[in-house]
Amino acid sequence: MLYPDLFGKDPLFPKHSDFAVVFKDEVAGRGVITYRALAKGEIVARMAGYVVHEIRQHTLQLTPETHLYDPYFSGFFLHSCAPNISLNMADLIVVALRDIPANSFLYMDYAETEDVLFKQFPCSCGASNCRGWITGRKELLSGEIMQSEYLHSGRALR
Repeated sequence: MLYPDLFGKDPLFPKHSDFAVVFKDEVAGRGVITYRALAKGEIVARMAGYVVHEIRQHTLQLTPETHLYDPYFSGFFLHSCAPNISLNMADLIVVALRDIPANSFLYMDYAETEDVLFKQFPCSCGASNCRGWITGRKELLSGEIMQSEYLHSGRALR
């Protein structure tokens, strides 16, 4: 299991034989890769972690006041505007949105779970529906950051 014993032995917890947190590249950093193929609609894994009361890097929002800090697995899902997984934060379940081949990274849409992000950033997912700038679902674009880091790149916001 990727999770330490203190979280229990849930059979849906991710296993080392199926997943790993690996370095992807200088832009994305580390992400979760699946070693096995996953079918659309399949439960990928159950998440666990520590409940905290502040937004941190690698947390996922449970309620407006609480977040799941998971430094073992789900805290390393990468972002895509066309994700291949969805997170059910009530049941702490990850589900495949489409067929995912073995040796693929797992991508979620950060706006699916977060009202406000720890830090906004330019998106480089390359999806046809890419929003260009990643924010939480209730968050406005950070104008100063957007202008200095994004608009000068010559790309248009979508």
